[in-house]
Amino acid sequence: MKRMYKHLNWANQRILEALQQLEHDNREARRLFSHILYSEQVWLSRLQGKDSSQLPIWGEVEIEVCEEMVKKNEESFAAFLADLDKTDLDQFISYKNSKGEEFNTSIRDVLTHVALHGQHHRGQINAQLRANHVEPVNTDFITFVR
Repeated sequence: MKRMYKHLNWANQRILEALQQLEHDNREARRLFSHILYSEQVWLSRLQGKDSSQLPIWGEVEIEVCEEMVKKNEESFAAFLADLDKTDLDQFISYKNSKGEEFNTSIRDVLTHVALHGQHHRGQINAQLRANHVEPVNTDFITFVR
């Protein structure tokens, strides 16, 4: 799990750098990236037993704010994962989604979801880059482990 989050942070950093280097802002790519980062914050709040109902899931923020969020999310997940050895990953957490519906999900499944969710949207960002004649960013796990 910790390795998966090292990859997540590496991939977020690569996307951030690519978006920072664009000659022209790609609003949709930035919106998707903001969504990844907001979602990470929402899920981390849920993992910590906090109310996430007031946190945004979709929002469009400037790339400078994304940069701050990347750093904050990395630090926050690192702190959470530091105690992972003491945590039963199959323990369930209760939370409400953005519609107010209550769910119970294992910590393992939440952490897996967050990592896969981000990778899905990073793929969409790469599609946006390609559509605008910008080289996509390789965020493949296998590249990360090499």
